[in-house]
Amino acid sequence: MSRQSDASGSFDIDAGYKPLRDRVRDELRQRIIDDVYPAGTRLVETEIAAQLGVSRLPVREAIRSLESEGFVRTVPRRGAVVVELSAQDVEELFDVREALEVLASRQAATQATKAELRRVRGILARGRKALDTGDRVALGTANEAFHDEILKLSHNSLLQTVLEPLQGRLHWLLRQTGDPHDLFEEHSAWFEAIASGSADLAAEHARRHARLNREIVRTLLAERQHQAPPA
Repeated sequence: MSRQSDASGSFDIDAGYKPLRDRVRDELRQRIIDDVYPAGTRLVETEIAAQLGVSRLPVREAIRSLESEGFVRTVPRRGAVVVELSAQDVEELFDVREALEVLASRQAATQATKAELRRVRGILARGRKALDTGDRVALGTANEAFHDEILKLSHNSLLQTVLEPLQGRLHWLLRQTGDPHDLFEEHSAWFEAIASGSADLAAEHARRHARLNREIVRTLLAERQHQAPPA
């Protein structure tokens, strides 16, 4: 099995069932979410192709796909550049996130099976371990997995389909967090509300969590804009 590595991790060019262009897209998207490629980074096809051990074609296709998702834009004389989500982008994403997660939580409270609830408890346990060991990467991964599972627990396939094109940017939002201990406690309380079977309680926890995180991201975005050097 062929594996190419660089400073940001490993990319297995033989792994998975997805077409290569989709796996390259997923890899680049995750690097943007993880801030390996921060806002303003040029995505140079030849460099990325060399890092991943692939030709330029799947890289070019991946960049085009990420541009349609809102992660990348083409700048004259610079090429493809990672974008900084604007304040309006953040507000719109949180509007969608709150609406969908409240609905998903309400439905999850009445639709989730015992096996599914055990699976989410396992995700929380991984998050707790990451928190205790200070593993921020694992904590971010557990955070994303928790939110993804809430949608699955709703057993609403249309809801998941509607959300899929936004998932990458929503994952970016999930990485913009405040105190990780507070985050974990919020997730734990939210999960227990779902497990209790109370749709109203689960919806209220989802709404509260989304609104608290909206304020956190607003603050972080304002700080970044204040610290950014003049153009």
